Amino acid sequence: MATKDLTLKIETRDGAGTTNSNRLRHEGKVPGILYGHGADPQPVAFEAKAFEDLVHHGAMSSLITLTLGGKKADTALIRQVQRDPLTRKVVHADLQRVSANEEVRTKLQVVTVGVALGVREAGGVLDVVNHELEIEGPANKIPDHLEVDVTELGIHEHINASAVKLPEGFKMISASDMTVVAVEPSKTEQQLEEPVTLEQAEPEVIGAKPEGETPAQDSK
Repeated sequence: MATKDLTLKIETRDGAGTTNSNRLRHEGKVPGILYGHGADPQPVAFEAKAFEDLVHHGAMSSLITLTLGGKKADTALIRQVQRDPLTRKVVHADLQRVSANEEVRTKLQVVTVGVALGVREAGGVLDVVNHELEIEGPANKIPDHLEVDVTELGIHEHINASAVKLPEGFKMISASDMTVVAVEPSKTEQQLEEPVTLEQAEPEVIGAKPEGETPAQDSK
């Protein structure tokens, strides 16, 4: 369970133009938007390093306490993070107001547990087909990730989203028949399993005449 106490200091900002945003980034801050609960979207800003530290400690799937002027202002979830394609620094973030017991939807990373039977005994390869699953449940109990036990998964077998265990109070939003992980033969095993077919060719007779062609008559 996500029991971390994550806090982010925010400040309000006037305007949301490019000039204002670039100034904030130059000062080591991230411009963002706080929205939700029927209120108008509020332009905010926060320290870039503090935000990166939160993301590193699981804030992408956890409820965050927002403080303004040293006092608790809101609780929120990070909904979108934009990064510079070259530097990978955060250039903007969207935060959604969410109360602690509010039912929310979020996508969580899939983490496999154990070594699959088909891998350890049949030389197969474990394939994580879908790395994220969408679930719904109370905002203050969102887990860091979803664990999928693959220990008994044999060759040519798979686990669907419906078989993934969820914490109490949560339900799966992703399609129940979505394949999450599967064990397939290695490429070498696949090649050995494929039947080898050889084309049968008529032996070529040297000097034979093409079909339909009559031998030339000797001239007298």
